[in-house]
Amino acid sequence: MQELKSVYSKEELLNNAVELLTKLIEIPSFSKDEFNTSLEIENFFKKHQIPTKRFKNNIWAVNKNFDVFKPSILLNTHHDTVKPNKAYTLDPFLPIEKDGKLFGLGSNDAGASLVSMAQVFLYFYDKEDLQYNLVIALTAEEEISGFDGIEALFPQLPNIELAIVGEPTQMNLAIAEKGLLVIDGEMKGTPSHAAHPNADNSIVKCMEDLRNILNFKFPKVSDYLGEVKITLSGIHAGVQHNVVPESCAFTLDVRVTDEYSNKEAFEIIQSQMKSKLTARSFRLNSSKIELEHPFVQAGLEIGRITYGSPTSSDQAIIPCISVKIGPGDSRRSHTADEYIYIDEIKEGIEIYIQILEKVL
Repeated sequence: MQELKSVYSKEELLNNAVELLTKLIEIPSFSKDEFNTSLEIENFFKKHQIPTKRFKNNIWAVNKNFDVFKPSILLNTHHDTVKPNKAYTLDPFLPIEKDGKLFGLGSNDAGASLVSMAQVFLYFYDKEDLQYNLVIALTAEEEISGFDGIEALFPQLPNIELAIVGEPTQMNLAIAEKGLLVIDGEMKGTPSHAAHPNADNSIVKCMEDLRNILNFKFPKVSDYLGEVKITLSGIHAGVQHNVVPESCAFTLDVRVTDEYSNKEAFEIIQSQMKSKLTARSFRLNSSKIELEHPFVQAGLEIGRITYGSPTSSDQAIIPCISVKIGPGDSRRSHTADEYIYIDEIKEGIEIYIQILEKVL
């Protein structure tokens, strides 16, 4: 069995990353069904003589010179994927390298982050005299915000002071992320025959209520995330053309900024509506890291930019300060014929290392 190398060249790290990503693309890993990709991740670390621990389909490890008296920095991303959509023209599980791109389901979201973080952990694994421990957790169920991913694993991890969440950000620093609040609503009315007058039509009343909330502006605007965004994403009422239904049901997708908790946002929305509202969950709150944080400052020093992310990730359920940064482009996530540029993986590894060398 080969010995762990203390120094890896950039070329070796990139080759390792592409080889691992190619293997992961070949293995279906839909949320809640990630066991086989977790085995492949274990095999990667075993090959490099790094002991790992498992909790369900979550794989994690600590650096060789782990010190219980030091705080830890966590590298975290996910190995589950959404299901491929019907617009795919390529086999989503057949990794194809062409024109500097690697095609395959999960290549961009978030396979590139995963394999880059794995190489970064390898790079720092046996280094001595670090100011922080380095922990890596490659987790499950991110795409469905499941309960058996990072949320379940986190209590088993050492004391984490900062979590670096790998998602496609073009290696810029997402220092704020919108939370997600899904609300189901119902407007009641009086059922009747459509041929007769009805001043209590549930659909008409619901339309008026929805028009009001969709035009509503939350008073506080976030510096990085802007306004709270409310989107009507579903509506259902009636089954017969000649019957006015007794109720009209709808769904609101609410992207909440760091200016409000999800519960606060829900209470404000309910105060503006006559419909009965029910929140599916309050778990996925917005997150934020201060601009002055050493990790953020280290990123700025090497030319990265900061921004607020409109998309949600496991940051929403990580109970410590976190920042989102990873190779790839969020606009490619969940699209047909998903791909990552090989150079993006190379850049990801290099930038992660450059920033961490300033912090660790």
